Amino acid sequence: MSVSEGVGVSNRVETLEFQAETRQLLQLMVHSIYSNKDIFLRELISNASDALDKLRLESLIDKDLQVDTSDLHIAIEVDKEERTLTVRDNGIGMSRDDVVRLIGTIAKSGTAELLQKMKESKDAAASQELIGQFGVGFYSTFMVADRVILRTRRAGEEGGTRWESTGEGTYVVEDVEDLPQGTSVTLYLKPEDAEDQLFDYAAEWKIREIVKRYSDFIAWPIRMTTERTDEAGATTQDVQTLNSMKALWARARNEVEQAEYNEFYKHISHDWSDPLETIHMKAEGTFEYEALLFVPNHAPFDLFMREGKRGVQLYVKRVFIMDDCEALMPNYLRFVKGVVDAHDLSLNISREILQQDRQIQAVRRRLVKKVLSTVKEMQAEHADRYRTFWTEFGRAVKEGLVEDVDNRELLLDIISVASTHDANEPTTLRQYVERMKDGQKDIYYMTGESRAMIENSPHIEAFRAKGYEVLVLTDPIDEVWVEQIGAFDGKSLQSVAKGQVDLDSEDEKADTEPEREQQKKDFAPLLSWLTEKLTEQVKEVRLSSRLTTSPACIVGDAHDMTPTLEKMYRAMGQEMPQVKRILELNPTHPLVTGLRKAHEQAPADETLAETAELLYGMALLAEGGELSDPSRFTRLLADRLARSL
Repeated sequence: MSVSEGVGVSNRVETLEFQAETRQLLQLMVHSIYSNKDIFLRELISNASDALDKLRLESLIDKDLQVDTSDLHIAIEVDKEERTLTVRDNGIGMSRDDVVRLIGTIAKSGTAELLQKMKESKDAAASQELIGQFGVGFYSTFMVADRVILRTRRAGEEGGTRWESTGEGTYVVEDVEDLPQGTSVTLYLKPEDAEDQLFDYAAEWKIREIVKRYSDFIAWPIRMTTERTDEAGATTQDVQTLNSMKALWARARNEVEQAEYNEFYKHISHDWSDPLETIHMKAEGTFEYEALLFVPNHAPFDLFMREGKRGVQLYVKRVFIMDDCEALMPNYLRFVKGVVDAHDLSLNISREILQQDRQIQAVRRRLVKKVLSTVKEMQAEHADRYRTFWTEFGRAVKEGLVEDVDNRELLLDIISVASTHDANEPTTLRQYVERMKDGQKDIYYMTGESRAMIENSPHIEAFRAKGYEVLVLTDPIDEVWVEQIGAFDGKSLQSVAKGQVDLDSEDEKADTEPEREQQKKDFAPLLSWLTEKLTEQVKEVRLSSRLTTSPACIVGDAHDMTPTLEKMYRAMGQEMPQVKRILELNPTHPLVTGLRKAHEQAPADETLAETAELLYGMALLAEGGELSDPSRFTRLLADRLARSL
């Protein structure tokens, strides 16, 4: 892992290897996979701004921390002769361990997947979008620099750390003395391209342009020392602030350009693509606050990871208080980014207090209503954007149907699900209800692992034959919310794999009633015998009205838990009793009618028991279930096939 050089702890010098995935990522950076290289400076300024925020917050919390916060700022320094560019801050700084942990590795799972997608992508814009999902902006410096040196000292510590790398396989970490508090990053810029002066990052005008475009809203002053030569040849130096430092959320909506919103979003989210939707709101009265929220254009890589970040930034009177404030946004909206600036909270408020604060809870309710109503407007007026939103975040939003009872009706209005109506276009529940057949009382659905499995399931044969639409629900959360919701717009949600099914009209019932009564009499002995033989597997064997081509299927009682839900609970460590289900037979299928005749002629025949076992096994496999003894099933099937030849 490392080679140590030098003597003594105070002068440790180590050459360390980058994590494998980091090394691959750096190679992609060094060979410039992006068309817009200007963003490297935005990323460095954004990191410096975060460090200043954290220092001010820590100084408020830790009264023993001896730091000077009177002139917190970001400085940009250029040496044209040496072709170096330095971004310096006097913020919180980093310890040696922080440097190795945060810069030597990409400490996030999923990096291998990112790299694969980036390699496969031939589109620079698409690659830029991918890298934004993983928050690795520091590495963008190697798009413009041959060598990068980072110097840092954490507030409250005496010793500092120097980090250096050329973006190849290794980096050097060294203990150093006499460093100022904070962090500086020095880039040794690549040779200037004589044919393209637009990318001269040692030029004052270029730095001004980048700061104005990407970082004008940063709350801290971004300063640069400029030189001016008068007519007499005398040179003077002038320190200028390059940004306006105006908080976007405090400005009126009509005073802000969308481009400014976009750049602010990229600053707080470390995403490299524009947001899908911007929400700017202000509340006045007993509890005043401003909020600037964003719906991303794509799901973050950690959306479904337990350790994934969630929540928005909390400010109090423009003072940064907390990153990822979970109290302000429910878990199912964890992808929403943004800022809430409250006017009447204490500057040292804790996460625990926030969870119980009535004012914060009121703000949360308003924010959630606003986000959901914005999605509903998107659904009605901007179909393409809504489609993107639902593709990226729909699975998370459906968690709200379980978690957020207060907003359940609004959530039911905005969700989209797949259905048998159109294989390529999802449907809303409202659209489903509008298409319901005359006399149809229920909204039919089926849950399963995939659309293919559901569409090929025996359970929907009669529904397809009768022309009834069935919702196709394949997300794990679908198993939970359909059970809890129960109904929409006065229509019950009915699983096609549960309970009794009767799709015949009154006229059809009158025509088929005599035939069905006769079938019940004819099959009664067989059904009784099968129920006894399969008593370990099922609680009942009965005739089916949902099958048209398959010989058998397995269904649950109306209020039974589904097998998939059973598995989910067991996977979470919960003990669940085994739920016996019902085997339904198609009375018109040759296999079933043949079994009935064989049972009438020789009810004691041992092969009948094997046939019953095979019939149950086939029904279990048809719904995607698992056999308790696959080897026995295979042996019985092979023997039966051999005898038929």
